[in-house]
Amino acid sequence: MSKAESQQFFDNASSLGDMNAEDFRRYGYELIDWISDYLSHPEQYAVLSRARPGEFQSKIPSSPPAAGESMDAILKDVDKLIAPALTHWNHPSFFAYFAISASAPGIFGELLTAAFNVNGMLWRTSPAATELETVALSWLRQMMNLPQDFDGIIYDTASISTMHALAAARENLSLRIREDGMTGRENPLPLLRVYASEETHSSIEKAAITLGLGQRALRKIGVDQDYRMNAQALIQAIEEDRSAGTLPFCVVATVGTTSTTSIDPVREIADVCKHYNLWLHVDAAYGGSAAVVPEMRHVLDGCDMADSLVTNPHKWLFTPVDCSVLYCRHMDVLRRAFSLVPEYLRTNETEEVRNGMDYGIQLGRRFRSLKLWMVMRYFGHEGLAARIREHCRLARLFASWVEESKEWELLAPVPFSLVCFRFRPAHHQGEAEKDYRARLNQINETIMHAVNRTGEAYLSHTVLREELALRLAIGNIRTTEAHVRRAWELLNEHAAAQQ
Repeated sequence: MSKAESQQFFDNASSLGDMNAEDFRRYGYELIDWISDYLSHPEQYAVLSRARPGEFQSKIPSSPPAAGESMDAILKDVDKLIAPALTHWNHPSFFAYFAISASAPGIFGELLTAAFNVNGMLWRTSPAATELETVALSWLRQMMNLPQDFDGIIYDTASISTMHALAAARENLSLRIREDGMTGRENPLPLLRVYASEETHSSIEKAAITLGLGQRALRKIGVDQDYRMNAQALIQAIEEDRSAGTLPFCVVATVGTTSTTSIDPVREIADVCKHYNLWLHVDAAYGGSAAVVPEMRHVLDGCDMADSLVTNPHKWLFTPVDCSVLYCRHMDVLRRAFSLVPEYLRTNETEEVRNGMDYGIQLGRRFRSLKLWMVMRYFGHEGLAARIREHCRLARLFASWVEESKEWELLAPVPFSLVCFRFRPAHHQGEAEKDYRARLNQINETIMHAVNRTGEAYLSHTVLREELALRLAIGNIRTTEAHVRRAWELLNEHAAAQQ
Protein backbone atom coordinates (compact mmCIF):
# COMPACT_ATOMS: atom_id res chain seq x y z
CA MET A 1 0.00 0.00 0.00
CA SER A 2 1.37 3.38 -1.02
CA LYS A 3 1.79 6.33 1.36
CA ALA A 4 -1.04 8.16 -0.39
CA GLU A 5 -3.36 5.18 0.00
CA SER A 6 -2.43 4.85 3.66
CA GLN A 7 -3.25 8.50 4.17
CA GLN A 8 -6.60 8.04 2.46
CA PHE A 9 -7.45 5.13 4.77
CA PHE A 10 -6.48 7.27 7.74
CA ASP A 11 -8.70 10.11 6.50
CA ASN A 12 -11.61 7.73 5.95
CA ALA A 13 -11.13 6.18 9.39
CA SER A 14 -11.39 9.59 11.00
CA SER A 15 -15.04 9.73 9.95
CA LEU A 16 -17.80 7.19 10.29
CA GLY A 17 -19.70 8.70 7.38
CA ASP A 18 -19.74 7.89 3.69
CA MET A 19 -17.25 8.70 0.96
CA ASN A 20 -16.83 12.48 0.86
CA ALA A 21 -18.56 14.47 -1.86
CA GLU A 22 -15.31 15.43 -3.60
CA ASP A 23 -14.21 11.81 -4.00
CA PHE A 24 -17.68 10.72 -5.02
CA ARG A 25 -17.73 13.32 -7.77
CA ARG A 26 -14.23 12.43 -8.98
CA TYR A 27 -14.81 8.68 -9.09
CA GLY A 28 -18.27 9.23 -10.51
CA TYR A 29 -16.76 11.05 -13.47
CA GLU A 30 -14.19 8.28 -13.88
CA LEU A 31 -16.84 5.58 -13.79
CA ILE A 32 -19.09 7.33 -16.31
CA ASP A 33 -16.08 7.73 -18.59
CA TRP A 34 -15.30 4.01 -18.19
CA ILE A 35 -18.90 3.05 -19.01
CA SER A 36 -18.91 5.33 -22.04
CA ASP A 37 -15.72 3.70 -23.35
CA TYR A 38 -17.11 0.25 -22.56
CA LEU A 39 -20.26 0.84 -24.59
CA SER A 40 -18.39 2.58 -27.41
CA HIS A 41 -15.73 -0.11 -27.89
CA PRO A 42 -17.37 -3.49 -27.28
CA GLU A 43 -14.90 -5.29 -29.52
CA GLN A 44 -12.28 -5.11 -26.77
CA TYR A 45 -14.07 -8.02 -25.05
CA ALA A 46 -15.09 -11.49 -26.19
CA VAL A 47 -18.88 -11.62 -26.19
CA LEU A 48 -18.96 -15.03 -24.50
CA SER A 49 -16.72 -15.20 -21.46
CA ARG A 50 -13.64 -17.36 -21.92
CA ALA A 51 -13.26 -17.90 -18.19
CA ARG A 52 -13.03 -21.47 -16.96
CA PRO A 53 -15.04 -22.61 -13.91
CA GLY A 54 -13.41 -21.30 -10.73
CA GLU A 55 -10.82 -19.23 -12.62
CA PHE A 56 -12.28 -15.85 -11.67
CA GLN A 57 -12.89 -16.82 -8.05
CA SER A 58 -9.28 -17.94 -7.69
CA LYS A 59 -8.15 -14.37 -8.38
CA ILE A 60 -10.20 -12.86 -5.56
CA PRO A 61 -9.07 -13.02 -1.92
CA SER A 62 -10.99 -15.65 0.03
CA SER A 63 -11.33 -13.34 3.06
CA PRO A 64 -12.79 -9.82 3.23
CA PRO A 65 -10.43 -6.87 3.75
CA ALA A 66 -9.97 -5.80 7.36
CA ALA A 67 -9.43 -2.18 6.36
CA GLY A 68 -11.12 -0.29 3.58
CA GLU A 69 -9.49 -0.17 0.15
CA SER A 70 -9.22 2.76 -2.21
CA MET A 71 -11.69 3.24 -5.05
CA ASP A 72 -8.71 3.38 -7.39
CA ALA A 73 -7.85 -0.21 -6.49
CA ILE A 74 -11.49 -1.33 -6.69
CA LEU A 75 -12.08 0.20 -10.11
CA LYS A 76 -8.82 -1.24 -11.41
CA ASP A 77 -10.05 -4.70 -10.44
CA VAL A 78 -13.39 -4.08 -12.17
CA ASP A 79 -11.41 -3.37 -15.33
CA LYS A 80 -8.78 -6.07 -14.85
CA LEU A 81 -10.76 -8.93 -13.29
CA ILE A 82 -14.51 -8.53 -13.61
CA ALA A 83 -15.05 -7.19 -17.14
CA PRO A 84 -12.92 -9.89 -18.83
CA ALA A 85 -14.77 -12.63 -16.93
CA LEU A 86 -18.24 -11.49 -17.97
CA THR A 87 -20.39 -12.67 -20.82
CA HIS A 88 -21.26 -9.30 -22.32
CA TRP A 89 -25.02 -9.12 -22.74
CA ASN A 90 -24.70 -5.46 -23.70
CA HIS A 91 -22.47 -6.34 -26.66
CA PRO A 92 -24.04 -5.63 -30.09
CA SER A 93 -22.97 -9.10 -31.27
CA PHE A 94 -24.75 -10.87 -28.42
CA PHE A 95 -27.27 -12.92 -30.42
CA ALA A 96 -27.99 -15.68 -27.88
CA TYR A 97 -31.21 -16.31 -25.92
CA PHE A 98 -33.05 -12.98 -26.25
CA ALA A 99 -30.57 -10.20 -26.85
CA ILE A 100 -31.07 -7.33 -24.41
CA SER A 101 -29.48 -3.96 -23.86
CA ALA A 102 -29.21 -1.29 -21.23
CA SER A 103 -29.58 2.04 -23.01
CA ALA A 104 -27.91 5.21 -21.74
CA PRO A 105 -31.09 6.77 -20.30
CA GLY A 106 -31.89 3.44 -18.66
CA ILE A 107 -28.43 3.34 -17.09
CA PHE A 108 -28.95 6.85 -15.76
CA GLY A 109 -32.28 5.68 -14.36
CA GLU A 110 -30.54 2.85 -12.51
CA LEU A 111 -28.00 5.32 -11.14
CA LEU A 112 -30.73 7.58 -9.79
CA THR A 113 -32.67 4.61 -8.41
CA ALA A 114 -29.60 3.55 -6.43
CA ALA A 115 -29.01 7.12 -5.26
CA PHE A 116 -32.58 7.63 -4.05
CA ASN A 117 -32.63 4.10 -2.57
CA VAL A 118 -36.34 4.30 -1.77
CA ASN A 119 -38.55 1.39 -0.80
CA GLY A 120 -41.86 1.69 -2.63
CA MET A 121 -43.76 -0.72 -0.40
CA LEU A 122 -46.31 1.94 0.57
CA TRP A 123 -47.47 5.10 -1.15
CA ARG A 124 -46.32 6.98 1.94
CA THR A 125 -42.77 5.55 1.76
CA SER A 126 -42.34 7.20 -1.62
CA PRO A 127 -45.29 8.86 -3.36
CA ALA A 128 -43.35 9.56 -6.55
CA ALA A 129 -42.23 5.94 -6.88
CA THR A 130 -45.81 4.69 -6.51
CA GLU A 131 -47.43 7.23 -8.81
CA LEU A 132 -44.70 7.22 -11.47
CA GLU A 133 -45.21 3.47 -11.80
CA THR A 134 -48.87 4.13 -12.59
CA VAL A 135 -47.96 6.80 -15.15
CA ALA A 136 -45.18 4.80 -16.83
CA LEU A 137 -47.35 1.70 -17.17
CA SER A 138 -50.21 3.75 -18.55
CA TRP A 139 -47.82 5.16 -21.18
CA LEU A 140 -46.60 1.68 -22.07
CA ARG A 141 -50.16 0.33 -22.22
CA GLN A 142 -51.08 3.10 -24.66
CA MET A 143 -48.02 2.44 -26.83
CA MET A 144 -48.94 -1.27 -26.96
CA ASN A 145 -52.60 -0.42 -27.67
CA LEU A 146 -53.86 -2.54 -24.79
CA PRO A 147 -57.34 -1.99 -23.30
CA GLN A 148 -57.81 0.84 -20.83
CA ASP A 149 -59.08 -1.51 -18.15
CA PHE A 150 -55.67 -3.22 -18.01
CA ASP A 151 -53.95 -1.94 -14.89
CA GLY A 152 -50.28 -2.69 -14.30
CA ILE A 153 -47.65 -3.40 -11.70
CA ILE A 154 -43.89 -3.93 -12.01
CA TYR A 155 -42.07 -7.01 -10.73
CA ASP A 156 -38.52 -8.14 -11.45
CA THR A 157 -38.90 -10.84 -14.11
CA ALA A 158 -41.62 -12.58 -16.15
CA SER A 159 -41.22 -15.66 -13.96
CA ILE A 160 -42.44 -13.68 -10.95
CA SER A 161 -45.11 -11.83 -12.97
CA THR A 162 -46.51 -15.11 -14.25
CA MET A 163 -46.48 -16.66 -10.79
CA HIS A 164 -48.58 -13.75 -9.52
CA ALA A 165 -50.96 -14.07 -12.47
CA LEU A 166 -51.49 -17.78 -11.74
CA ALA A 167 -51.99 -16.99 -8.06
CA ALA A 168 -54.70 -14.48 -9.01
CA ALA A 169 -56.29 -17.04 -11.33
CA ARG A 170 -56.37 -19.54 -8.47
CA GLU A 171 -57.77 -16.96 -6.05
CA ASN A 172 -60.49 -16.23 -8.58
CA LEU A 173 -61.84 -19.75 -7.97
CA SER A 174 -62.95 -18.70 -4.45
CA LEU A 175 -61.79 -21.98 -2.94
CA ARG A 176 -60.41 -20.36 0.24
CA ILE A 177 -56.92 -21.52 -0.65
CA ARG A 178 -55.47 -18.33 0.84
CA GLU A 179 -57.08 -19.12 4.18
CA ASP A 180 -57.13 -22.92 4.28
CA GLY A 181 -54.26 -23.91 1.99
CA MET A 182 -54.31 -26.84 -0.40
CA THR A 183 -53.56 -29.71 1.97
CA GLY A 184 -55.11 -31.06 5.17
CA ARG A 185 -58.55 -29.75 4.25
CA GLU A 186 -61.79 -31.40 5.36
CA ASN A 187 -62.96 -31.37 1.75
CA PRO A 188 -59.92 -32.23 -0.41
CA LEU A 189 -59.39 -30.18 -3.54
CA PRO A 190 -59.43 -31.76 -6.98
CA LEU A 191 -56.34 -31.42 -9.16
CA LEU A 192 -56.26 -27.82 -10.40
CA ARG A 193 -55.25 -27.67 -14.06
CA VAL A 194 -53.22 -25.11 -15.99
CA TYR A 195 -52.83 -25.38 -19.76
CA ALA A 196 -50.00 -24.11 -21.95
CA SER A 197 -48.39 -25.20 -25.20
CA GLU A 198 -45.47 -27.58 -25.60
CA GLU A 199 -43.41 -24.49 -26.42
CA THR A 200 -44.26 -22.65 -23.22
CA HIS A 201 -41.54 -21.15 -21.06
CA SER A 202 -40.31 -23.14 -18.07
CA SER A 203 -41.47 -20.33 -15.76
CA ILE A 204 -45.05 -21.60 -16.12
CA GLU A 205 -44.05 -24.94 -14.66
CA LYS A 206 -42.00 -23.26 -11.94
CA ALA A 207 -45.01 -21.13 -11.02
CA ALA A 208 -47.06 -24.30 -10.61
CA ILE A 209 -44.35 -25.73 -8.37
CA THR A 210 -44.08 -22.57 -6.29
CA LEU A 211 -47.82 -22.23 -5.80
CA GLY A 212 -48.10 -25.80 -4.56
CA LEU A 213 -50.09 -26.91 -7.61
CA GLY A 214 -47.35 -29.35 -8.57
CA GLN A 215 -45.85 -30.16 -11.96
CA ARG A 216 -48.70 -32.51 -12.77
CA ALA A 217 -51.06 -29.52 -12.69
CA LEU A 218 -49.57 -28.26 -15.96
CA ARG A 219 -50.89 -29.94 -19.08
CA LYS A 220 -48.97 -29.10 -22.23
CA ILE A 221 -50.94 -28.82 -25.44
CA GLY A 222 -49.63 -29.84 -28.84
CA VAL A 223 -48.63 -27.28 -31.47
CA ASP A 224 -49.08 -26.89 -35.23
CA GLN A 225 -46.38 -26.78 -37.89
CA ASP A 226 -45.53 -23.21 -36.88
CA TYR A 227 -45.18 -24.14 -33.19
CA ARG A 228 -48.44 -22.45 -32.16
CA MET A 229 -50.83 -23.94 -29.63
CA ASN A 230 -53.54 -26.10 -31.20
CA ALA A 231 -56.83 -24.65 -29.97
CA GLN A 232 -58.80 -27.79 -30.84
CA ALA A 233 -56.37 -29.91 -28.84
CA LEU A 234 -56.89 -27.49 -25.94
CA ILE A 235 -60.64 -28.03 -26.07
CA GLN A 236 -60.17 -31.79 -26.12
CA ALA A 237 -57.83 -31.63 -23.10
CA ILE A 238 -60.27 -29.50 -21.11
CA GLU A 239 -63.14 -31.87 -21.86
CA GLU A 240 -61.05 -34.88 -20.84
CA ASP A 241 -60.00 -33.23 -17.59
CA ARG A 242 -63.50 -32.15 -16.67
CA SER A 243 -64.77 -35.69 -17.25
CA ALA A 244 -61.98 -37.04 -15.02
CA GLY A 245 -62.84 -34.72 -12.12
CA THR A 246 -59.96 -32.31 -12.66
CA LEU A 247 -60.69 -28.60 -12.24
CA PRO A 248 -59.37 -26.51 -15.17
CA PHE A 249 -58.83 -22.88 -14.15
CA CYS A 250 -56.16 -21.19 -16.29
CA VAL A 251 -54.71 -21.17 -19.80
CA VAL A 252 -51.38 -19.55 -20.66
CA ALA A 253 -50.99 -18.37 -24.25
CA THR A 254 -47.66 -17.13 -25.55
CA VAL A 255 -46.78 -14.24 -27.84
CA GLY A 256 -43.19 -14.95 -28.76
CA THR A 257 -42.21 -18.39 -27.49
CA THR A 258 -38.67 -18.86 -26.22
CA SER A 259 -37.46 -21.32 -28.83
CA THR A 260 -38.97 -19.86 -32.01
CA THR A 261 -40.95 -16.70 -31.04
CA SER A 262 -44.11 -18.32 -32.37
CA ILE A 263 -47.42 -16.61 -31.61
CA ASP A 264 -50.24 -18.67 -30.20
CA PRO A 265 -53.73 -18.04 -31.71
CA VAL A 266 -54.74 -15.93 -28.72
CA ARG A 267 -58.19 -14.97 -30.00
CA GLU A 268 -59.16 -18.61 -30.55
CA ILE A 269 -57.77 -19.52 -27.14
CA ALA A 270 -59.64 -16.60 -25.57
CA ASP A 271 -62.91 -17.90 -27.01
CA VAL A 272 -62.18 -21.29 -25.44
CA CYS A 273 -61.45 -19.65 -22.09
CA LYS A 274 -64.66 -17.64 -22.26
CA HIS A 275 -66.69 -20.76 -23.02
CA TYR A 276 -65.23 -22.72 -20.12
CA ASN A 277 -64.87 -19.73 -17.76
CA LEU A 278 -61.08 -20.04 -17.49
CA TRP A 279 -58.55 -17.32 -16.66
CA LEU A 280 -56.46 -16.39 -19.71
CA HIS A 281 -52.91 -15.26 -19.04
CA VAL A 282 -50.73 -14.15 -21.96
CA ASP A 283 -46.97 -14.51 -21.79
CA ALA A 284 -45.79 -11.68 -24.02
CA ALA A 285 -42.53 -11.22 -22.13
CA TYR A 286 -40.59 -10.97 -25.39
CA GLY A 287 -43.12 -10.34 -28.14
CA GLY A 288 -45.21 -7.74 -26.35
CA SER A 289 -42.69 -4.98 -26.97
CA ALA A 290 -43.18 -5.36 -30.74
CA ALA A 291 -46.70 -3.98 -30.35
CA VAL A 292 -45.27 -0.49 -29.88
CA VAL A 293 -44.64 -0.64 -33.64
CA PRO A 294 -48.02 0.36 -35.16
CA GLU A 295 -47.81 -2.08 -38.07
CA MET A 296 -46.97 -4.94 -35.67
CA ARG A 297 -49.87 -4.52 -33.26
CA HIS A 298 -51.46 -7.62 -34.79
CA VAL A 299 -49.09 -9.74 -32.66
CA LEU A 300 -51.37 -8.98 -29.71
CA ASP A 301 -54.56 -9.89 -31.54
CA GLY A 302 -56.95 -11.37 -29.00
CA CYS A 303 -55.02 -10.08 -25.99
CA ASP A 304 -57.80 -7.58 -25.37
CA MET A 305 -59.77 -10.60 -24.10
CA ALA A 306 -57.07 -11.74 -21.66
CA ASP A 307 -57.35 -11.50 -17.89
CA SER A 308 -53.64 -10.80 -17.48
CA LEU A 309 -50.57 -10.24 -19.64
CA VAL A 310 -46.86 -9.98 -18.91
CA THR A 311 -44.32 -8.05 -20.96
CA ASN A 312 -40.67 -7.33 -20.17
CA PRO A 313 -39.28 -3.89 -21.03
CA HIS A 314 -35.85 -5.27 -20.10
CA LYS A 315 -36.03 -7.65 -23.05
CA TRP A 316 -36.72 -5.39 -26.02
CA LEU A 317 -37.41 -1.88 -24.76
CA PHE A 318 -33.81 -1.06 -23.85
CA THR A 319 -34.46 -0.91 -20.12
CA PRO A 320 -31.77 -2.42 -17.87
CA VAL A 321 -32.51 -5.74 -16.18
CA ASP A 322 -34.71 -6.18 -14.31
CA CYS A 323 -38.14 -4.77 -15.21
CA SER A 324 -41.20 -6.93 -15.88
CA VAL A 325 -44.73 -5.58 -16.19
CA LEU A 326 -47.87 -7.51 -15.31
CA TYR A 327 -51.08 -6.06 -16.72
CA CYS A 328 -54.28 -7.33 -15.16
CA ARG A 329 -57.93 -6.38 -15.49
CA HIS A 330 -58.74 -7.87 -12.06
CA MET A 331 -56.34 -6.07 -9.74
CA ASP A 332 -58.83 -6.57 -6.92
CA VAL A 333 -58.38 -10.33 -7.23
CA LEU A 334 -54.59 -9.99 -7.27
CA ARG A 335 -54.78 -7.83 -4.17
CA ARG A 336 -57.12 -10.28 -2.48
CA ALA A 337 -54.59 -13.05 -3.08
CA PHE A 338 -51.68 -11.25 -1.41
CA SER A 339 -52.67 -8.27 0.72
CA LEU A 340 -51.61 -8.66 4.33
CA VAL A 341 -51.18 -5.48 6.38
CA PRO A 342 -49.69 -5.68 9.88
CA GLU A 343 -50.34 -2.77 12.21
CA TYR A 344 -46.93 -1.18 11.70
CA LEU A 345 -47.67 -0.76 7.99
CA ARG A 346 -51.12 0.80 8.31
CA THR A 347 -51.46 4.38 7.10
CA ASN A 348 -54.22 6.96 6.86
CA GLU A 349 -54.11 7.01 3.03
CA THR A 350 -54.89 3.32 2.52
CA GLU A 351 -58.33 3.93 0.96
CA GLU A 352 -57.08 6.67 -1.37
CA VAL A 353 -53.88 5.18 -2.77
CA ARG A 354 -52.33 1.98 -4.06
CA ASN A 355 -49.71 0.34 -1.87
CA GLY A 356 -47.46 -1.84 -4.01
CA MET A 357 -46.86 -4.33 -1.23
CA ASP A 358 -50.51 -5.44 -1.47
CA TYR A 359 -50.07 -6.95 -4.93
CA GLY A 360 -47.41 -9.58 -4.45
CA ILE A 361 -45.13 -11.52 -2.18
CA GLN A 362 -42.62 -8.67 -1.88
CA LEU A 363 -42.72 -6.09 0.83
CA GLY A 364 -39.72 -4.10 -0.34
CA ARG A 365 -40.02 -2.72 -3.88
CA ARG A 366 -37.35 -1.04 -5.98
CA PHE A 367 -38.05 2.17 -7.91
CA ARG A 368 -38.02 0.28 -11.23
CA SER A 369 -40.44 2.59 -13.01
CA LEU A 370 -37.90 5.43 -13.03
CA LYS A 371 -35.60 3.83 -15.61
CA LEU A 372 -38.54 2.77 -17.80
CA TRP A 373 -40.01 6.27 -17.66
CA MET A 374 -36.65 7.81 -18.61
CA VAL A 375 -36.24 5.39 -21.54
CA MET A 376 -39.72 6.18 -22.86
CA ARG A 377 -39.17 9.92 -22.50
CA TYR A 378 -35.73 9.92 -24.11
CA PHE A 379 -36.57 7.83 -27.19
CA GLY A 380 -40.29 8.54 -27.43
CA HIS A 381 -42.85 6.20 -28.94
CA GLU A 382 -41.58 6.77 -32.47
CA GLY A 383 -37.95 6.23 -31.49
CA LEU A 384 -38.66 2.96 -29.70
CA ALA A 385 -40.78 1.72 -32.60
CA ALA A 386 -38.07 2.63 -35.12
CA ARG A 387 -35.45 0.61 -33.27
CA ILE A 388 -37.63 -2.48 -32.94
CA ARG A 389 -38.61 -2.14 -36.59
CA GLU A 390 -34.93 -2.11 -37.56
CA HIS A 391 -34.22 -5.23 -35.52
CA CYS A 392 -37.00 -7.04 -37.35
CA ARG A 393 -35.58 -5.85 -40.67
CA LEU A 394 -32.16 -7.21 -39.77
CA ALA A 395 -33.69 -10.56 -38.80
CA ARG A 396 -35.55 -10.77 -42.11
CA LEU A 397 -32.34 -9.85 -43.93
CA PHE A 398 -30.44 -12.62 -42.18
CA ALA A 399 -33.29 -15.04 -42.90
CA SER A 400 -33.10 -14.10 -46.59
CA TRP A 401 -29.40 -15.03 -46.65
CA VAL A 402 -30.28 -18.40 -45.14
CA GLU A 403 -33.04 -18.98 -47.68
CA GLU A 404 -30.83 -18.01 -50.61
CA SER A 405 -28.10 -20.42 -49.54
CA LYS A 406 -28.10 -23.99 -50.80
CA GLU A 407 -26.51 -25.28 -47.58
CA TRP A 408 -28.52 -23.48 -44.91
CA GLU A 409 -32.20 -23.67 -44.08
CA LEU A 410 -34.77 -21.96 -41.87
CA LEU A 411 -36.42 -24.15 -39.25
CA ALA A 412 -39.21 -21.80 -38.13
CA PRO A 413 -41.04 -18.66 -39.24
CA VAL A 414 -39.52 -15.26 -38.36
CA PRO A 415 -42.34 -13.12 -36.89
CA PHE A 416 -40.04 -10.94 -34.79
CA SER A 417 -36.25 -10.57 -34.65
CA LEU A 418 -35.21 -14.17 -33.97
CA VAL A 419 -34.05 -16.56 -36.68
CA CYS A 420 -33.96 -20.35 -36.16
CA PHE A 421 -31.82 -22.05 -38.80
CA ARG A 422 -29.22 -24.73 -39.42
CA PHE A 423 -26.45 -25.80 -41.76
CA ARG A 424 -27.54 -28.69 -43.95
CA PRO A 425 -24.90 -30.30 -46.15
CA ALA A 426 -25.92 -33.03 -48.56
CA HIS A 427 -26.63 -36.63 -47.59
CA HIS A 428 -23.74 -39.03 -47.85
CA GLN A 429 -24.55 -41.79 -50.28
CA GLY A 430 -26.20 -44.68 -48.48
CA GLU A 431 -26.49 -42.73 -45.18
CA ALA A 432 -29.57 -43.62 -43.13
CA GLU A 433 -31.96 -40.78 -42.24
CA LYS A 434 -31.42 -41.32 -38.51
CA ASP A 435 -27.64 -41.14 -38.92
CA TYR A 436 -27.97 -38.07 -41.14
CA ARG A 437 -30.07 -36.25 -38.53
CA ALA A 438 -27.55 -37.07 -35.79
CA ARG A 439 -24.71 -35.85 -38.00
CA LEU A 440 -26.54 -32.59 -38.75
CA ASN A 441 -27.13 -31.98 -35.06
CA GLN A 442 -23.47 -32.56 -34.25
CA ILE A 443 -22.24 -30.41 -37.13
CA ASN A 444 -24.44 -27.49 -36.14
CA GLU A 445 -23.44 -27.73 -32.51
CA THR A 446 -19.77 -27.73 -33.57
CA ILE A 447 -20.32 -24.66 -35.77
CA MET A 448 -22.08 -22.80 -32.95
CA HIS A 449 -19.28 -23.48 -30.45
CA ALA A 450 -16.65 -22.51 -33.01
CA VAL A 451 -18.35 -19.18 -33.71
CA ASN A 452 -18.78 -18.49 -30.00
CA ARG A 453 -15.11 -19.23 -29.33
CA THR A 454 -14.07 -16.44 -31.71
CA GLY A 455 -15.37 -13.91 -29.21
CA GLU A 456 -16.86 -11.92 -32.09
CA ALA A 457 -20.42 -13.22 -31.76
CA TYR A 458 -22.48 -15.35 -29.42
CA LEU A 459 -25.37 -17.59 -30.56
CA SER A 460 -27.45 -20.15 -28.68
CA HIS A 461 -29.49 -23.16 -29.78
CA THR A 462 -32.73 -25.00 -29.28
CA VAL A 463 -34.16 -28.34 -30.36
CA LEU A 464 -37.17 -28.39 -32.70
CA ARG A 465 -38.72 -31.79 -33.37
CA GLU A 466 -35.44 -33.53 -32.51
CA GLU A 467 -33.44 -31.21 -34.79
CA LEU A 468 -30.85 -28.89 -33.32
CA ALA A 469 -31.50 -25.33 -34.44
CA LEU A 470 -29.16 -22.37 -34.16
CA ARG A 471 -30.78 -19.20 -32.83
CA LEU A 472 -29.74 -15.70 -33.80
CA ALA A 473 -31.67 -13.16 -31.72
CA ILE A 474 -31.36 -9.47 -32.50
CA GLY A 475 -32.40 -7.03 -29.79
CA ASN A 476 -29.45 -4.89 -28.73
CA ILE A 477 -29.86 -1.17 -29.30
CA ARG A 478 -26.31 -0.92 -30.70
CA THR A 479 -26.56 -3.84 -33.14
CA THR A 480 -26.10 -2.80 -36.76
CA GLU A 481 -26.22 -4.59 -40.09
CA ALA A 482 -22.42 -4.88 -39.94
CA HIS A 483 -22.66 -7.01 -36.79
CA VAL A 484 -25.25 -9.30 -38.38
CA ARG A 485 -23.19 -9.64 -41.57
CA ARG A 486 -20.13 -10.55 -39.55
CA ALA A 487 -22.06 -13.27 -37.74
CA TRP A 488 -23.12 -14.70 -41.13
CA GLU A 489 -19.51 -14.62 -42.32
CA LEU A 490 -18.35 -16.47 -39.20
CA LEU A 491 -21.06 -19.09 -39.59
CA ASN A 492 -20.05 -19.76 -43.17
CA GLU A 493 -16.35 -19.84 -42.36
CA HIS A 494 -16.85 -22.48 -39.69
CA ALA A 495 -19.42 -24.40 -41.72
CA ALA A 496 -16.87 -24.72 -44.51
CA ALA A 497 -14.54 -26.44 -42.07
CA GLN A 498 -17.19 -29.13 -41.56
CA GLN A 499 -17.35 -30.12 -45.23
